[in-house]
Amino acid sequence: QVQLVESGGGSVQAGGSLRLSCAASGRTFSSAAMGWFRQAPGKERDFVAAIAWAGFITYNADSVEGRFTISRDNAKNTVYLQMTSLKPEDTAVYYCAARTGGRVSRRGDEYDYWGQGTQVTVSS
Repeated sequence: QVQLVESGGGSVQAGGSLRLSCAASGRTFSSAAMGWFRQAPGKERDFVAAIAWAGFITYNADSVEGRFTISRDNAKNTVYLQMTSLKPEDTAVYYCAARTGGRVSRRGDEYDYWGQGTQVTVSS
């Protein structure tokens, strides 16, 4: 069992930065692939970024490439999403997800555990 708790969301002006954190409990965190997804009002949940268990493989959505960076600290059971050059279209609820025993993936349906989400609002 893995429990995930996101933090770090908030309101920021366009061009600003935020760093999201996802604290995980459970022994399987260090072997789990982790992902960040987001859902804007009235839209489907979209992939943002993912990282393999050892951190050597990362994926980013095209929409955030060059602006967002995913990282993890297995000693702290935490995964991060550093967001820079934020745009109003980045406004969404951001969710952290864990995929135990599997490869890093862009597909939300391949993740086993989800956090409750944290709101990010970017104003123009």
